[in-house]
Amino acid sequence: MARRPVAVVTAVALIVEAAGIALLNWILGLVVDRQRMSLGGLDPDAMSIGTWVAGGLFGLYLLLCGLVLLRAAVRDRAPGRLARILLITCAVVHGLVGAFSVGLVGWTAFAVLMVVLGLIVWSLLVYDESPVAAESGASAPGATGAQGGDAPHPA
Repeated sequence: MARRPVAVVTAVALIVEAAGIALLNWILGLVVDRQRMSLGGLDPDAMSIGTWVAGGLFGLYLLLCGLVLLRAAVRDRAPGRLARILLITCAVVHGLVGAFSVGLVGWTAFAVLMVVLGLIVWSLLVYDESPVAAESGASAPGATGAQGGDAPHPA
């Protein structure tokens, strides 16, 4: 099955994106700091530090999401409940940032973010196995099996 390659590609994309976001915010913080820019009377030092902190936190968030997927790929097991929630929030964030990026950056950024969003959702879906069905040996709905004698048969 294609579980491992999907998870690895998604993890690499998220790790590269984390580095890109952190680098972009670091550069923006430097620009604000060196130009002594102010927005609405805010302190330029506070703006540059805020940019660096926000970029670092967002980069760490994306890095954590990438490492969760990398761990799932190495172990070839579905992420746990908290890890799945983390990946779902990452998918939601990509959808929102993608929607905002159309107007601010353009369609190329939107397309890249939607590709990463699709990879995250694909990773979540390929590891979505029902443990109850797998453990009990239940067959797919509509299939007849050894336990299927309870259903009425048409005459």
